[in-house]
Amino acid sequence: MSTMTRDLTASVRAEAVRLGRWPAFWIVLGTWILLNLTFAYLFNYLAYASGESGAMSDGLPREVLLGQLVPAAVPEVFTQGMSMFGGALVLILGALAVGSGYGWGTWKTVFTQGPSRVAAVAGLLLSLLAVVLALVLVAFAVDIGIATVIAASESQPIIMPSLDDALIGILTGTAILGMWTLAGAVIGAIARGPALAVGLGLVWVLVVENLLRGVAGIFGPIEAVTYLLPGTAAGSLAGAMRTVEGPATPGVLDILTRGESFALLAAYVMAFAGGTIWLMARRDLT
Repeated sequence: MSTMTRDLTASVRAEAVRLGRWPAFWIVLGTWILLNLTFAYLFNYLAYASGESGAMSDGLPREVLLGQLVPAAVPEVFTQGMSMFGGALVLILGALAVGSGYGWGTWKTVFTQGPSRVAAVAGLLLSLLAVVLALVLVAFAVDIGIATVIAASESQPIIMPSLDDALIGILTGTAILGMWTLAGAVIGAIARGPALAVGLGLVWVLVVENLLRGVAGIFGPIEAVTYLLPGTAAGSLAGAMRTVEGPATPGVLDILTRGESFALLAAYVMAFAGGTIWLMARRDLT
């Protein structure tokens, strides 16, 4: 085993331990699971039971709402909030994971006494991506469990999603949340701190991209730019999972195809990861 591989493996293990013992880490992940259940199932089930429109399926008939609450619909439903709300939360996680090391001075210690800078930073990024995959799998399993309970309580046939739909849903969720996590990481490296990085990231996700898409119809050149934004790729990938017509969840779009969205997200993942490693490997930490 080469020195680089050994250092990278040690860094991944060390970062996994650090993240696992960090309260903010569990707060962010727990918040997303709670929001996912609240908006995807609680509000919509209450809307179905009361005969009113749901929070995420406004104006849909009761039978359509119920169709979104059964296990077969989980791959579609659990990805709808990821492009904006879930993305904002994991962006915070990425910004905190990288930026906090500057405030605490731990990056200086790691870079002077530990493995190479490239191995140390790459280890953190790989750990974050592993966390994202685990989060998506947990959310999927929890949603399957909740949807099964709802289907049983409403005397509906319990039909699980097909293997293809489940894999596409998990891949979609991992691509979306992974991209936003690495976006937070690179902002944390640029800002050299968590507070500014979190603020800048949230403004971009929740405000800037929506404003640009809003004025795209007025200024033609801006429209072409909006097609290449990270939020457009994430929203379009989530939109490709939709099977029901009607108002979409905020952040869910139908601008790009699934293939185009995956390609653009892959480009952003490589750019954000490469940018983070390059910045922290080359720039002084004084």
